[in-house]
Amino acid sequence: MARVLMLAGDAAEELDSMYPLFRLREDDHEVVVAAPTTRPVQLVVHDFEPGCDAYTEKPGRRLPVDLAFADVRPEEYDALVIPGGRAPEYIRTDPDVARIVAHFFANELPVGTICHGPQVPAALGLLRGRTTAAYPPLKVDVEQAGATFTDGPDVVDGAMVSCRGWPDLPQWSRAFLRVLAKSGVPTG
Repeated sequence: MARVLMLAGDAAEELDSMYPLFRLREDDHEVVVAAPTTRPVQLVVHDFEPGCDAYTEKPGRRLPVDLAFADVRPEEYDALVIPGGRAPEYIRTDPDVARIVAHFFANELPVGTICHGPQVPAALGLLRGRTTAAYPPLKVDVEQAGATFTDGPDVVDGAMVSCRGWPDLPQWSRAFLRVLAKSGVPTG
């Protein structure tokens, strides 16, 4: 069983957060949710409405948080998941998030990013030379970070697994679980 750390914050996308949380737990992995503080975070629901050029946002569920970013000891975890939504936009500036994410990349541990999740490693210079998916309008941001953008549901680059958003979660989950199994972590 792996210990998986999930980085969240207010306005993390509900499906991007809850689907991997439950899918990993379904395979008997422990998922620990970290956020700026230990209060529950407010998730949001992003959807596509007819006649709207961009996605819409509605309030979603609250996600319980296990520990604050400052209290995370990344060496205690086998993998990392960064859901999308608007949360990556602001958690990427947190110095503890930088410390945490750098650990996973430096040790080539599994990192899963969903939708806007690649904004975090991009801001930290960790996507340079990599291939990643992301929410398609982030193509320019990904390329500015030195990565190759791929429009796909389950892009694997070493130990990093990425996707465009919640419609890709079945494919992303299968790919992430394969990468997790290959990492040598006992699986369920």
